[in-house]
Amino acid sequence: MALLEVENLSLALALSGMLKPVVDNISFSVDAGDTLGIVGESGCGKSLTALAIMGLIADSPIRITGGAIRFEGRDLASISEAERRALMGDRMAMIFQEPMTSLNPVYRIGDQITESLGQHRKLSKKAARARAADLLRQVRIPDPEGRLDAYPHQLSGGMRQRVMIAMALACDPALLIADEPTTALDVTVQAQILDLLADLQEETGMAVMLISHDLGVIAENCKDVAVMYRGRIVEAASAADLFAAPRHPYTVGLLNSIPDPDADKDDLEAIPGRVPTIDEVIPGCAFHPRCAFAQDICRDVRPGDAIASKEHTALCHFPTGGAE
Repeated sequence: MALLEVENLSLALALSGMLKPVVDNISFSVDAGDTLGIVGESGCGKSLTALAIMGLIADSPIRITGGAIRFEGRDLASISEAERRALMGDRMAMIFQEPMTSLNPVYRIGDQITESLGQHRKLSKKAARARAADLLRQVRIPDPEGRLDAYPHQLSGGMRQRVMIAMALACDPALLIADEPTTALDVTVQAQILDLLADLQEETGMAVMLISHDLGVIAENCKDVAVMYRGRIVEAASAADLFAAPRHPYTVGLLNSIPDPDADKDDLEAIPGRVPTIDEVIPGCAFHPRCAFAQDICRDVRPGDAIASKEHTALCHFPTGGAE
C-alpha cells in the first residue's frame, strides 16, 4: 500500500456562486521512502494540490469537488478536524515557497520550532528547546543554540529555508511536501538545500513530494515525475523514462527550453503562447493552442491517457514515440 494516494482529485475555485475548476481529476501515489516530483508552469495547480493534501484549504475559496486523498490508508476527507490537525506537522509536514512570509516575524526562531514539539510531542520547554537546537544542527546551521534567539529577519534566505526544513522535520514526518523549496535562492544555496534534503531523506527514510517548475531539480532528485498543465497531469513516468523519452508535447517543450551549455545556438527554445487563464474555456486538449502537433481531434476531443508503456502515461491523442 502506498503511503500517500491521491485518486481522481478535483479542486475548484468558488467565485460569485460559481465553481471554476482548477485541478481536474488527477491521480498519483507516493511510496514510503520515495520521491515524487510534480512539475509544471506557474498556475497549473501544483501548490493547490499540496495545500489540499495538507488540509490547508478549509478557510479558502478552494473546494474539493471530487476524488479522494488517502494517507497511510486513511481517507483524509472523512476524518475529524482534530484528527487532521494531529496529522499535520506530525506524520505529514510541508516546506512552503517563501520562508520570510511563512515564518512569523515577531517570534524568535526557537519559539517557532518548539511550538510543534509542544503540540505533538508534549515536551517540556527545556526538552523542546534542546530538540530545536539539535534540529538546527541537523540542517547545518552554525551556532544553533544562539540562532534559537534570532528573529527571521536576522537570517539570510538560505538560513531561513533551513529553519523551515527544521520545523518540518521536528516530529519526524513520514511524508514531507516541499513546495518550491529553493525559490528566490541563488544557485549555490539552492544546491546546498537540495543536497540537505536528500541527505535528510536518506537518514530518516521519509517520503518526499517535491514541487518545482525546474526540470533540472526534478531530474536530479526524484524517482518518479508527474507533469501538470492547466490542472491535469499530462504525463507521468519514472524520472529515467520521462527524461529519456518524453511523450507529451508539453513535456518535450519544457525539456527543449532548458539551457544547454554545449549546444551551438544563441537562442533558447520556448513554448509558444501562454498558459490559459482560469476563465478561458478551451475545448478538446487544453494544450492544443500551443502545440505544434495539434490536429482537428485535439481541438474537439479531450484526450484520455495514452499508454506509452505500463508505467508511462501521456494525456495526448498523438504522444511522441508512437503510442496511441
